[in-house]
Amino acid sequence: MHEQALIDTAKALVSDGKGILAADESTGTIKKRLDSIDVESTEQTRQAYRNLLFTTQGAEDFISGVILFEETLFQKADDGTPFSKLLADKGVIPGIKVDKGAKPLAGSSEEKVTEGLDGLRERLADYAQAGARFAKWRGVIDITDERPTDYCVHVNAHALARYAALCQEAGIVPIVEPEVLMDGANSIERCEEVTDRVLDAVFTELKKQNVMLEGMLLKPNMVISGKQCPQQAGVEQVAEATLRCLNRRVPSAVPGIVFLSGGQSDELATAHLDAMNRMGPQPWKLSFSYGRALQAPALDAWRGKPENVEAAQQAYLKRARNNGAAARGEYSADMEKAA
Repeated sequence: MHEQALIDTAKALVSDGKGILAADESTGTIKKRLDSIDVESTEQTRQAYRNLLFTTQGAEDFISGVILFEETLFQKADDGTPFSKLLADKGVIPGIKVDKGAKPLAGSSEEKVTEGLDGLRERLADYAQAGARFAKWRGVIDITDERPTDYCVHVNAHALARYAALCQEAGIVPIVEPEVLMDGANSIERCEEVTDRVLDAVFTELKKQNVMLEGMLLKPNMVISGKQCPQQAGVEQVAEATLRCLNRRVPSAVPGIVFLSGGQSDELATAHLDAMNRMGPQPWKLSFSYGRALQAPALDAWRGKPENVEAAQQAYLKRARNNGAAARGEYSADMEKAA
């Protein structure tokens, strides 16, 4: 195992004031994003949009790594440079989404398990050769009064750990992403209870499968009220509940926690991260691995028009800068008003 290289890469991904851009939308998901701005999803439009993001000057000051979809890993920038090399030349670490998506879980109605372990060892070798130095696998945990079942939690935790072990064998840092969804009507207290169960199961499996904690990152949900809950927890309450849960379950050997935004608004995801970092030093770095919360303003500004590229890049740069500030605990609402 490439222990020191894994440790060094994991630490670099959570460098002070930097986080990760999740640009790993599947072909189906990026189609939905492009549909929202009336742009047809083709390989050319997907390449143009990713090129816009990756060539934004100054983003590397706040972005440590980019998670790519498989198609994107093998695409090139407008000048012919492979995207992985373009990013690496700017000091940004290329990563790759390796799971094949959440599928119905046999024997458990309405729950899901993430697939993609078959052939993963061979795929990881190809991804490493193409320049990927870290990877991501997302487990999806639905939350209601009755769900998740212990069965669902266990199979997703087992798959996450198996993926992580294979990544480290290949010299690739695994980002372990157990996402408790925020779409329901659950309270923040219910979210904390479920997140606690899920993290306990995940780290139990990681230990069983000999995953080196120093050479991985955790990408969890924040502990938050469900979108349909009539009582929405405030920023400070979310920060306190999230940190309480993480301190119970995440070993200090893990170098960093990079939160997913989980459908939160751009500003709220940033404010929650900032609040946590203001609550004092934690055993691990706290940063971000955001998709929509970094990209939404850029996508809206671009709308598929070449003349809008510069405005879109500035919108993306602003979100990257603000989240970089939040990773230091230095964000303020006034930063949203600034040009």
